Amino acid sequence: MLEPTYQADVVVVGAGIAGLSAARRLTSAGVTTVVLEAAHEVGGRMATETVDGFRLDRVGRLLSTAYPELRRAPGLDGLVLRPFDPGVLLHSDGRHHRAGVQQRGARSARGALHAVRALAGAPRPGGGPRRPVAVPGRQVSVPRSRSGAPLGTAVDQARLGAALTRLAGTPVERLLSRPELPAAEALVARGLPARTIDGFLRPLLTALLCDPDLTTSSRCADLALHAFASGRLCLPEGGAEALPQQLARTLPPGTVHTGVRVTSVSTTSVTTAEHGEFRCGAVLVATGARAAAELLPGLRVPGFHPVTVVHHTTDEPPATGASLLLDADRGGPVAHTAVVSRVDPSRAPAGRTLVTSTVLGVPAPGVDTAVRMHLARLYGVPTARWETLAVRHTAEAVPAMRPPHDLRRSVRLLAGLYVCGDHRDTGSVQGALHSAHRAAAAVLADLGVSGSLHSVEPVPTARAA
Repeated sequence: MLEPTYQADVVVVGAGIAGLSAARRLTSAGVTTVVLEAAHEVGGRMATETVDGFRLDRVGRLLSTAYPELRRAPGLDGLVLRPFDPGVLLHSDGRHHRAGVQQRGARSARGALHAVRALAGAPRPGGGPRRPVAVPGRQVSVPRSRSGAPLGTAVDQARLGAALTRLAGTPVERLLSRPELPAAEALVARGLPARTIDGFLRPLLTALLCDPDLTTSSRCADLALHAFASGRLCLPEGGAEALPQQLARTLPPGTVHTGVRVTSVSTTSVTTAEHGEFRCGAVLVATGARAAAELLPGLRVPGFHPVTVVHHTTDEPPATGASLLLDADRGGPVAHTAVVSRVDPSRAPAGRTLVTSTVLGVPAPGVDTAVRMHLARLYGVPTARWETLAVRHTAEAVPAMRPPHDLRRSVRLLAGLYVCGDHRDTGSVQGALHSAHRAAAAVLADLGVSGSLHSVEPVPTARAA
């Protein structure tokens, strides 16, 4: 039982990955920190449940080995990332089309360079075309398909390969300085071939952004493509919960308290339903957007992309390896699917197969039946005998990032009161961790603690939503 008069330098409200990451940075700087979580476990939306020995993610977000915060966030050294097969597997016209790894610059001269500059945002120079510089070892998707599906001619494929190669080497600052449009409009405005957009970029971005209509800010879409081209899509070994649990294990004993509901906050205290008031030097609200707005009236609540994850097991696993399978034809409810036990064997008992599929938007009644029918077409095998392990719907799974979208929303509301989470940055694991980085830096600066590793925002005179 916690003491009602407990003192701490900082109280963090919420034990998702943003709150835990911020707490890790604060405790590393010598700041006494308490994390209060209303649920009975850490992780928030990065939850994993165990059913008959299977590890089933609730939301199942895709990660990239190129996310900077996965490398530099303290406490994540022990996290094991399991990569998918390079690129993706596209389903079109009843066939699978493998996306490979391009390690040499494309040689399609003017047409390829035009696509490079269209996707990477570089102006076309007045002189002759330059050959793009390849980025060795980076993931660049160039589907090796016959003419007509899903990307058409070899010239179309060369243009896409050159564009993604160049994109991998484009500084993030340049991407963020580009004009902002909805992602769907931006792809068309850049002069990319319709076949390239519909056959590859649209299904890929749909999977990365959880936004089937591509209403997301083009800047956020560019960041997602940049991460795809620069690294490998991956999953945490042991389930999504491995990331928050790894962060929690690196905190001093007694830092995290679950089953504690915070009912109000101020710059110097938090009030809980179970233990009364906690006095402190600063409060960091690290919950989801809606819960944060309940504690901080006036805080903006974004729209959300609903996600439904369907888990199946079968004794006859599809022969797709450890690939992420996308439907270029958009012929059913499944946005992307994978035999995740091939990606991460720890997610299924020995000798068993786990197939995880993601449905975006509000699911229709009988979603499992519709998913089974779609999976039969995608994998080319009967699915009637597949066993359904779980169907999990999350209405507010991913914050929407429609333009105009501020990728660096203020994390300091007032000196002593802060907020972080994927709703303050990009709606991704990278965004949640980066907002925690910014918030911890602001707290340390206001407390006068040296060693802040991030630029600090000015103190506002009134609360910014």
